Amino acid sequence: MIVVTGATGNIGRPLTLALAEAGRQVTAVSRHTAAVPDGVRHLVADLAEPAGLEPALAGAKALFLLLSGDLHAAGASPADIIGAADAAGVRRVVLLSTQGVATRPFGETRIAMRALEDVLRESGLEWAVLRPGGFASNALWWAESIRERGIVAAPFGDIGVPIIDPADIAEVAAACLLDGQHTGSVYELTGPEVITPRGQAEAIAAALGSPVRFHDLTRDEAKAAMSQSMPAELAEDTLTILGSPSPAELRISPDVERVLGRAPRPFADWAARNIAAFR
Repeated sequence: MIVVTGATGNIGRPLTLALAEAGRQVTAVSRHTAAVPDGVRHLVADLAEPAGLEPALAGAKALFLLLSGDLHAAGASPADIIGAADAAGVRRVVLLSTQGVATRPFGETRIAMRALEDVLRESGLEWAVLRPGGFASNALWWAESIRERGIVAAPFGDIGVPIIDPADIAEVAAACLLDGQHTGSVYELTGPEVITPRGQAEAIAAALGSPVRFHDLTRDEAKAAMSQSMPAELAEDTLTILGSPSPAELRISPDVERVLGRAPRPFADWAARNIAAFR
């Protein structure tokens, strides 16, 4: 049995499907009731309360751990999840971390994630750590404005990073869960190209077959918009990365191809597969 947390998200959904198609028993864990592939068991649980995971972990041998906002939820103790997995007999954990653990190690979020990586390394379990950069699926933030006004409004229109398709993250995670050769590996996951927000808008327009205008927001305008859905400190941190990526954050990693034997998918591929969201 393999347990997938965050199972209804951009990574968890294709990962759950891939594991089920590989003939593995899967327990999909999410905060809310959701549809899952045939044959997959679904459990509603909140990772801020690790005890709620116990029914999912019973009999499991591997765990994909995606914490998202639960890492900072009131009362959350992510290390307890690893302890609970160990106690339940789980032998392999694949942790979704972040590229920033290495490239910007001093932010509060990344300090906490690095500490969790260290707990996993010292747990005695088989482990692999995935450190993706920015996600192609973040472009879904623009879906409403594209549908209603044919416009993408974003800051730093001509500054790019090598964003990654979440489906590639899912495939790498599946490989790590299924094959012990990846034990002890830390994989940095990026796309195959540096692409700017303006370039993303052009790729979406090409997939739509209709124009999409780009409007370059100021940093203050972007922060005000982002602060409506995330803490202002996190918005400021995100804008710093987007506006001034470091050489390490511009690097195209070979790790997706190293694991999967193929290059990562470009943003245009993600846009074409997800174009229904923008129509």
